[in-house]
Amino acid sequence: MAIIRSVIRGVGAYLPKRVMTNEDMSKIVDTTDDWIIERTGIKARHIAADGELTSDLGIAAAKQALVRAGIDPIDIDLVICATATPDRTFPSTAVRIQHELGVTKGAAFDIQAVCSGFVYGLATADNFLKAGQSRRALVIGAETFSRILDWEDRTTCVLFGDGAGAVVLEAQTQFGSREDRGILASQLRSDGRFEDMLYVDGGPSSTMTTGHLRMNGREVFRHAVQKISGVIEETLVMTGYAASEIDLFVPHQANARILDGIAKKLSISPERVIKTLENHGNTSAASIPLALNQALAEQKISEGDLVLMEAMGGGFTWGAALVRW
Repeated sequence: MAIIRSVIRGVGAYLPKRVMTNEDMSKIVDTTDDWIIERTGIKARHIAADGELTSDLGIAAAKQALVRAGIDPIDIDLVICATATPDRTFPSTAVRIQHELGVTKGAAFDIQAVCSGFVYGLATADNFLKAGQSRRALVIGAETFSRILDWEDRTTCVLFGDGAGAVVLEAQTQFGSREDRGILASQLRSDGRFEDMLYVDGGPSSTMTTGHLRMNGREVFRHAVQKISGVIEETLVMTGYAASEIDLFVPHQANARILDGIAKKLSISPERVIKTLENHGNTSAASIPLALNQALAEQKISEGDLVLMEAMGGGFTWGAALVRW
């Protein structure tokens, strides 16, 4: 039976020009290159310039994705921006991106699921396309986390970087089998009981300030491997695939130990795991599309490949998506 699948037509990315190395970090807080690498796997991260907004990063990534997809902005009828660092409280960052790209049809809105934002956005767009409410969508993950970091807290400020990535999705008629191209399955989860494990201590309603990121790293790590592995297994069950059949694993780039722990738990070999953490740091909602872009640049994805994406973020939120390229 023929069904609609959301096929990825193009991928784009943008990283700010300024690179902050671990040596640079050691001049700001009491830390060292060895300390950071041993605990996180990070060597450098990109930092947005003064006046460079989250939307600016998202626009650049989206433009590249559209060019690579060969799709004109006027043919886009849905723009979703996953971000925890919007330009303004309102309107959404997505509407500025929509305007600057010249998209005039459909809807544009933000999704806030922190590091899980891109997977949430992908699943949301997929449902719009499958329901026939949209034909082509831009899903963007864009962050300027450098703006919400406490630069005196060495346990958090060394972890994060800025960047953006985007994908163009198109509704296409497929055969309705697990051999179809496009998004085959996705699963989203959240559990607000763990809100205080990873959060920002500010907001318009509570403190009338932006606030800074706070994290209980030990607890986040403890929950991450278990929760992410579980949602991946649920996603695979939906399609009948096994982890051994995955061609490329594209995880959220949070911490090298978490990445290795999940891959080991699922018996996914290291050569099938894309890692950008070393040079990007944790770019929150931008990390998965940035990793997809790097995988394509390194020719690690071919048409027909099974690509598994996953993420976990503050809330807690977490999710996974299985895509045939």
